[in-house]
Amino acid sequence: MVASIPPGEEGDPALLQHLADLRALPSLEWVGYLSTPAVYGDRGGAVVHETDLPNPGSERGRRRLAAERAWVSTFENTDVSVQVFRLSGIYGPGRSAIDQLRSGKARIIDKPGQVFNRIHVDDIGTILMASMQRPNHGRIYNVADDEACPSGDVIRYAAELLDMEAPEPIPFDSAELSPMARSFYSECKRLDTARIKSELGVKLAYSTYREGLRSILDDA
Repeated sequence: MVASIPPGEEGDPALLQHLADLRALPSLEWVGYLSTPAVYGDRGGAVVHETDLPNPGSERGRRRLAAERAWVSTFENTDVSVQVFRLSGIYGPGRSAIDQLRSGKARIIDKPGQVFNRIHVDDIGTILMASMQRPNHGRIYNVADDEACPSGDVIRYAAELLDMEAPEPIPFDSAELSPMARSFYSECKRLDTARIKSELGVKLAYSTYREGLRSILDDA
């Protein structure tokens, strides 16, 4: 099973409401908990490995870290294997810079030095399926592409593919952002993805946003 419900103040809803039911499922063998790199906190643009100690700087990150640990501990010393996947920014058909530009909602928020990883939804599926074939209880995986970059680079490339003008950059300090969006910009890190390749044998179909956006446009 895949668990991805955002945890609340009291913890993960699935475990709070159904812990005994989940532990009693006779056919359950593998659990993938979809978490976030926010558990690492701000690293000033440094590369982050799964072996680095978490240091969440946001409530969202603290709750996810607690949920990660709760899922793993729930199935300790059982036949169920729980894996944690820390997913970077998810994109795909219907949810990409191409869609934002076409809808007129694309913005370039200019914060010098800020970079993000991202991951195509198809590659997420590939990684989860590979883990099901190689269960490893308690193992953590960074789920990201191979190129962390400013979000503006992605918008500009999508605009180039669409033969459109990219929007003018908006300085971060004057940008109107939701609390969630502002929390993303408060942290900067680059995710190391060697583990999904060496342990799970995954070859990303979309190793950067360029391949991913071209595929989305071609399939539209």
